[in-house]
Order: sequence, then C-alpha cells, then structure tokens
Amino acid sequence: MAALVSLRPGEAAMDPARPAGAPEGPPDPGTAHSLPELIGCLRALKIWAGDPSYDTITRRVNARWRAAGRPDHELARRGTVVDCFKGNRRRINTDLVLAVVEALHDETGYLAHWRQALRVSLAETTAAAQVRVLDHLPDDVAAFTGRQAELAQLRRLATVPVDTAAGSGRGPVVCVLAGMAGIGKTQLAVHLGHLLVAEGGIDTTFFVDLRGFHADPGQPPAEPAAVLDGFLRLLGVSGHEIPRGLAARTELFRAHLADRRALVVLDNAASADQVRPLLPAGTGTLTLITSRRRIADLEPEAHLEPDAHLDLGLFTAAEAEQLLVRSVPGISVGADPSARQRVAQRCGHLPLALSVVAGQMAARPGWTVTDHADRLDERHRHRRLDTGVEIALHLSYQNLSEPRQALLRRMAGHPGPDLDVHACAALLDADPQSTAGHLRQLGAEYLVQQPAAGRYVLHDLVRAYAGDRAREEDRPADRRAALTRLFDHYLYSAAAAMDALYPAERHRRPTLPPRPPGDPRLDDPKTALLWLDAQRATLVAVCQYTARNGWPEHAVWLAGLLYSYLDNGGYPADGLTVHAEAREAARLLGDGAAEATALTNLAVGHWQQGRFADAIEQLERALPLFRRAEDIRGEARVLGNLGVVHSTSRQYEMSATYHRQALERFVQIEDRVGEANTLTNLSEVSLRLDRPEAAIAQLQRALTVFRELGHGGGEATALNNLGDAYVLLGRYADAVGHYDQALTLFREVGERYGETCVLNGLGEALSGLGHRDAAIARHTEALALATAIGRLEQQARARTGLDRLTEPPQ
Repeated sequence: MAALVSLRPGEAAMDPARPAGAPEGPPDPGTAHSLPELIGCLRALKIWAGDPSYDTITRRVNARWRAAGRPDHELARRGTVVDCFKGNRRRINTDLVLAVVEALHDETGYLAHWRQALRVSLAETTAAAQVRVLDHLPDDVAAFTGRQAELAQLRRLATVPVDTAAGSGRGPVVCVLAGMAGIGKTQLAVHLGHLLVAEGGIDTTFFVDLRGFHADPGQPPAEPAAVLDGFLRLLGVSGHEIPRGLAARTELFRAHLADRRALVVLDNAASADQVRPLLPAGTGTLTLITSRRRIADLEPEAHLEPDAHLDLGLFTAAEAEQLLVRSVPGISVGADPSARQRVAQRCGHLPLALSVVAGQMAARPGWTVTDHADRLDERHRHRRLDTGVEIALHLSYQNLSEPRQALLRRMAGHPGPDLDVHACAALLDADPQSTAGHLRQLGAEYLVQQPAAGRYVLHDLVRAYAGDRAREEDRPADRRAALTRLFDHYLYSAAAAMDALYPAERHRRPTLPPRPPGDPRLDDPKTALLWLDAQRATLVAVCQYTARNGWPEHAVWLAGLLYSYLDNGGYPADGLTVHAEAREAARLLGDGAAEATALTNLAVGHWQQGRFADAIEQLERALPLFRRAEDIRGEARVLGNLGVVHSTSRQYEMSATYHRQALERFVQIEDRVGEANTLTNLSEVSLRLDRPEAAIAQLQRALTVFRELGHGGGEATALNNLGDAYVLLGRYADAVGHYDQALTLFREVGERYGETCVLNGLGEALSGLGHRDAAIARHTEALALATAIGRLEQQARARTGLDRLTEPPQ
C-alpha cells in the first residue's frame, strides 16, 4: 500500500542515506483510517528514515528503554519489532509501535501525532471491551503484614496540606507504589484505602486494574478513554451523555470529582501516558498508582511530592515469618525451630509466594511448618525452578484435587477480564453448586481472587503458570471443548437476557439451537439488565476471541444478540468492536446475510458518532447483500437506516423516500415492530417538512401497534411526537394530553432524555394555552434535567422558551 505523506514546515533536507525517491517529509499517520493503513504508514516511515534494518531499530528501541529503567526481560526482541510492520495484523502493541516511531524519527510533536492516530485507528475498542471499573475497593487481606514504614509515609501524604492555585488545603495528591510482580503493591494500596475509608476521610472510591503487564496478550493495557467511560457511568453519567474524546472525558471526570473526597486506585499501570488522563484534579483527592515500573512525569496533572514514589522491596525475614504466623496461627512448627525461616527463604521473601504457601499450610492441617519446609527444599533440589513463586505455585497445584486443577487450568484460557460461577461451571462441565465449592477452596489457597462479589480472577503470575500447565496436561481438543462450552454459556445466557429485556424484538435476533440446561435464570428485565451490565466487557472480549480463533458462528450470533443492548445503553465503541468482528466472521463463513447485518449495525454506530458518510457507505454495501440473500427484513432495516441518516443530514425528501420504502417491506413481512418504528421515524421527517397532519396520521398508526405489542418505550416516543405535531397545528390542549401520558411512561422506564423533550414540549403547549407560570415551571424543569444529562439542544430549547415567556411586554 502506498502511504500518503505530508511535508512538514521546516523539515531538514533528506538524509543522504535515504533511498532515492523517498518523500522529503515523514508520512502523516493522521491519513490512516484503519489499522492496516496505519501499519502501511509505519512501513513508509521506515523507508523515509533510510530503511534501517530491523536489528538497528531493535537496538535503538532497547537503548531508549534501558535508559528509561526497563529491566532486561521487558526489552524488545527483533521478532516482535518485525511483527509491528506486518500488514495483516488485527492486534498491535501500541507501546512498542510508539517506541519504533521514536527510533525512526525522534520528534516530540510527530510522536504525539502517532499516539493520537493509534487511538483513532484502534477506536479504543480492544481495551474498552475488557476493562472493568469498581466503585469500591477489593476485600482487604485479613492477615495483612508488614509495610509499616510505607503505610506511615502514605498516610502522611494522604493528609498533608498542600498549597494549590485556588488557595490552601490538601490538593490532589498522587502516590506511586512500584515494585516487581507479587511484591504486594495492590495489597498495600487496598489496605491503605480501607483504613482511610474506615476513618471517614473518603466519600467516593474507584478501583481499576489497568492490566499494564497482563500475561495474556489478548488483554492489552486498558485505554484511558475506556476507563473514564466506566468511571463516568459509576458517577451517574449515561452512555449517551459521555463525550467521545479523551480530553473531554477527562474534563468531565474531574468536574464530577471537584467537590468530592475521592480515592482513585489505578492498579497495575503501564506508563505515565496511561494514568495521566485518569487523575482527578479536585482538592482533597488521593490517587494511588501501582506499577512494575517507576511512574513519573505526571505534572502538571498531579501533585507528586518527592517522597510520594515508593519502591517496594521484598519482605524482611521478620516480616516474612510474621505473615506465615498471622496467616496460619494454629500450625505447629515441628522439629525444626527455624522452619519458618526456611520457608521464607525458599519463597524468596516474596509476599505472593508466601501467601500461596500459607494457603497450602491451611489446607493440610496434619502437617507442621517443618514438613512444609522439607517439601520446599525437596522441590528445590529436584526441579529446575528458580523462583519462590514457581515453587509455591507448583506445590499448591500438586495438592489440589483433579477437578480444582482442571478448573484452574481452564480459567487461564478465559478470554475476558473475569468470570462468574456459571462460566466456571461451563469450563469445568460441572454444576454451579460444586463449582462454587471449588472456587472457595482455590480462593482459600490464594490461587483465585475475588475483586467483587461473584467475580473471579487470576493473578497474572497464577494465570501464566496455569496456562503453562494447561498446555502441558490438556489435549488441544479438550481445551477447545471447554472453551466451546464457555462460549455456549455466554451465547444462550445473552439470548435469555435479551428476550427478557426486549421481548417484542425476539424475531429480529439470531435463532439458536435448543438451549442447554444449567445457565442462570434471566427471566425478568431487571435481572437481565444487571447480568448484561456485569458481563458486558466479557461478552465483547468473547466476541473478539471467537471471531479470531475458530468460532465464527458464535461471534456472528453474539454480536447480533447484543445489538439492541449496546445501542440503547450508549456503548458505541463496544458496538463497533463486536459488529466489526461479526462482519469478518461472516465473511469467513461466506454468509452474505450475516455480513450485511453486521454492516448495518456498524452503520448505526458510525451514525451515532456523527460519521454520516461512513454510515451511508456501510448501508449501501449491505443493501445488495440482503437483496441477494432475499432477506426482506434486512433490506427494510437498511432502507430505514438510510432514512434516519439522511434526515440527520437534513435531506428530508430523500429521507422520506427511504422510510416509505422501508415501511412497505416491513408491512409485507408483517414485522410490526419495524412498521411502528418506521412510522415514528417518518413522522419526524413529516414534521420537518411542515406536514403535521401527515405526521399525526403516521403516529396514531404507530401508537396503536406499540400498545398492542406492549412496547412502552415506543409508545412514549409516539405520544411525545404527537404532542409536537399538535403544537404545530395550534391544538395545545390535545398536545398537553399526549405529553402528560408520555411523561408518565418515560419516567417509569427512567428515560431522562425523553423526559426532557416532553417537559419542553409541555412548556410550549402550556404557553400556547396562556398558562404562563405552568409553562415557565416546565421549561425550568427541562433546563435543569437537560443540563444534568448534557443535552445541549434541549438546553437551548428550554432557554428559548423561558426567554419568550419572561421578556417584558412591548
């Protein structure tokens, strides 16, 4: 692919080593609109820079990384550098790509340009599909041991007065806890957080695992924009109100925390770039960052005092022994008084290894500490295991029952961020009750963690170990069978949840084979929505994994099932992710109708993001595919969406034509939901064309269908639009009657935007009736609600109504 280039003002003359014919300016990554195009741009940059060898690029990258303090085991290999230039990649190491760009053209502004282009091309979807944020801390460790000096230092920093530009008082404080894997960084941050919360110094808490060093390459470091999306939702901001850009999300997040005493724990951070947008700026906020690297260069976003960066080391011998005593206080020492010292030494004084061995001691009540020390010594003599973690994990694993060993191995293969008991039962091919018992025992032995109630994860070192064991002990066919059961579980559970939430749209979703038993019951809408919200990140990750690793039908089905949930919930990035994966999976299957469905769903996502040309392009690709498959419902949906996009672009006559064509097809196949939705959309176009009588006829017809189907959201929308039409006709009393019904329905379903529209409509109708005070009250309510949810157009509508009602008479 020939990459586009742009000349930069003031660029130096071409390097004599540069090949003849190479462009004078470096290629512009902003011209890339997809990952393959961006990789093509990277290849063009290599040529522009004189086409250095991959060995040379690798040496340059590693020289910079060594200077920045990276340990040798994290340095780049030639093969991974070569992979950055392969055009068929669907996943990319952004950290390494930026390092390669810097090695080829060391210019700060150009590197920032690449960083932005990477975010745009990747659409922040991979990380958005896998990041989970919490509004509480994980459970504290009952036997928390040591770190007294560090705790004292952190507590002092958390309460020290700091001068800020706004005046005196404790300003935003950031503390960084750095150290090797398993050193206890997260436990220290969580323990401190629980102490501060218990003392009443915190009123808002956030916790997120940023996955800076995850063992699974399919779970890359979390994108800041995706983390902010989760934080804002926990703060009560709906998906439709969350801005698209990273800077705008950071600004909104900081505004919400401006007057709060907030604790933000950013666990397992990869770099300053990752955490900088996530830092609150309000006086009284405390951010704890944990990382395997030193994190600096956070100014001006954060106040980072010279002693706010703690490098955690191994436990002292005394701390290591204390942890063993506190974790298993009743165990006998045995014949060797120094047995605890031997155990601590074999564990390398590493807190994670010590915790694992302590769990093993608790699980074997007949053993003394001496017995465990002897076993560790024996293991060390007969196995080539150098670290305490590996020894501890292997001994703990050996002492597990076969089902628990199998569960641990299979959990390591799960593609999502965490699991619940039903997913674990599917992996193990067992019932949830017995699986819950296995999980409790694995948790007691510190092999499984539970960051939130009912959610289970593996520490990245445990995951890496269990993954190795799976590859050694399980046949590939058995591993695939376990994953197939897992993906079936997510598929059928998602189908049940969608049936409960959107029963009137069941006929529009993929038809699955008969459902197997054992999945959770998701019969009522509230339970279904809670399940979908809890599993969203996992479902998107599963869709990605199945599309790329040999389960294309699962990807197509799952994306089709989730469409309405992601669309109505305001998750455009996740929607673009799953539908893009579904399109590729459909092409692998040679299923034209499935590909057209994915293209249509992608078009809706592009339309929601204001990319109308992209939306029209996707829809125009989908239309012939549906027609070739003789899929009339799909064809009708494409035509209806073309009508919506052209209406947004103010091409109302063209929009009306598309809507009428869609309506004909929905009526032909007796799709009543499609018919009513299209009538509602067509009525909005009729109002734009100043045809209120036509709009009223269309809406009354739609209202009848929605009521027959029990579709409350559709009924409320039709009633609101009828109110708008009656206002245009001057029939204000009729308008008020319809608005009142719509307001009741919107409030029942918690649809705040619809409520805002109705309140403004009521203000206009009441004004027409001469009820000035009531009209002012409604517009005032609308303005407050529109401001709370960030809907600028409804804010403007409310202010216009208030200005008209409060201006002095002429």
